[in-house]
Amino acid sequence: MTPEELSLAISACLKDAVAAGEIALSASAVPDEVRVERPKNRDHGDWATNIALQLSKQAGTNPREFATVLSARLKSINGVSAVDIAGPGFLNITVDAAAAGALAKAIVEAGKEYGTNTALAGHVVNMEFVSANPTGPLHIGHTRWAALGDAIARVLRASGAEVTAEYYINDAGSQMNVFANSVYSRLHGRPVPDGGYPGQYIADLGHDVLTEHPDIRELTEVAALPVIRSAAYKAQMEDIKTTLADFGVAFDVYFSEQELHDAGAIESAVARLREQGHVFDDGGAVWLRTTDFGDDKDRVMIRANGEPTYFAADAAYYLSKKDRGFTEKIYLLGADHHGYINRLKAIAACAGDDPEVNIEVLIGQLVSVNGAKLSKRAGNIIELKDLISWLGKDAVRYSLARFPADSPLTLDPDLLKKHSNENPVFYVQYAHARTRGAARNAVAAGVDRTAFDASLLDHATENELLSYLGSYPSIVAKAAELREPHRVARHLEVIAGAYHRWYDACRIAPMGDEPVTDVNRTRLWLNDATSQVLANGLDLLGVSAPERM
Repeated sequence: MTPEELSLAISACLKDAVAAGEIALSASAVPDEVRVERPKNRDHGDWATNIALQLSKQAGTNPREFATVLSARLKSINGVSAVDIAGPGFLNITVDAAAAGALAKAIVEAGKEYGTNTALAGHVVNMEFVSANPTGPLHIGHTRWAALGDAIARVLRASGAEVTAEYYINDAGSQMNVFANSVYSRLHGRPVPDGGYPGQYIADLGHDVLTEHPDIRELTEVAALPVIRSAAYKAQMEDIKTTLADFGVAFDVYFSEQELHDAGAIESAVARLREQGHVFDDGGAVWLRTTDFGDDKDRVMIRANGEPTYFAADAAYYLSKKDRGFTEKIYLLGADHHGYINRLKAIAACAGDDPEVNIEVLIGQLVSVNGAKLSKRAGNIIELKDLISWLGKDAVRYSLARFPADSPLTLDPDLLKKHSNENPVFYVQYAHARTRGAARNAVAAGVDRTAFDASLLDHATENELLSYLGSYPSIVAKAAELREPHRVARHLEVIAGAYHRWYDACRIAPMGDEPVTDVNRTRLWLNDATSQVLANGLDLLGVSAPERM
């Protein structure tokens, strides 16, 4: 019995009790699914629900009376062996071994789909993250959002949301001119100008430009700079995309800020917001009255000299997302972007959206790595590609995904390179590799999955392992709801621990000349179910599930 099946069964019992007049509720007040959770103390049963506490007031009764009526019906559910009322009205439910064990077969049959749910079905989400300037390589400052952003997108999709991962390319404005000037100077053997971009990568980009445009040095500076800007920008974006691919991060859309300007989207945004009544003119400049919606000051959109501000591009970009049909826009920003929250929410409100529904801004704290060296190529940063080469994609991604975004984080490379249980990513990956090794050994001993008897999974370690496997879908749903993929990582570690304890206590393959029995066959189903859940969870984190280690 899966938690979802139990949830539906409880809801059906509630509806029957209402229809029979045993509980004074309207049929519409009964939820289609009832939340069930693992009790903190497993002596209190396999599952618990607080539905009596939630609905008793509407029913005009106290929670324990409500729970008493409902428990009588719950005891008739096939596979439920006991129902107890605890505290003010909690219902603790125990299922029999056969009902619990059936989950192993259900997981194997569901395969990669196990853990997916429809909690966020109908949600159309645009998620913007990383969005590093195309003036240099990705570095440690971008690493956390690359890992977390991609993992959040994956858990949202696993919960039924339609997600577009988007990278906003800041390819307009003065920094692109500084970038082009820096490459131009290095092409001519000169140091970069004051305020320019340092690092060997600028000279490398110069070589890329020269390969594409062999006569570039013969052009005047005025003629050369636009060519250099375009070619160097293209080469740097390719480097960024390659690094992201090496990190296992894929974007559906790369959106150019410059294209907003070229398409007249800035002027259009100002006009649209003016029609909404939120734009005013003062001192020769054009302003958006964001203070009406919680911002600390109104924001200039067009300067007195006619130049649009970066804020104006932000507004146009938000409207672009709205026009493209994204009802929810999630922005993942760095630790120094707290000031952006109110202004982005104000843009949403000025655009006629609900800032509490249609926009969400997540702020990530800084991450550092002990012993990491500055890039020889970039000079003053720690490059993401160097971290991947040094520690490996899986170690970096898993370590970043297993902590909440709002917690400062320092990674320990010595720990991440250890092949021991102290290293969380090794611990989980090794558990998966162990399941695959156990399956190979079992098959070699003549064990197959031709038979399955759920009642045979009655060992205490089997009950524990099944309980954690059963909780996995709700963990995924909660991770999506809260944008917290670390919940998946931590639960995988719990499953890994339960699997190791079961593996040590219960043999899958028979010993010596012992015959193969249905116990062996049924345990192979449980082994493979664990393997599937670990693989599914690691995939949500963008981490591989090795067959051998």
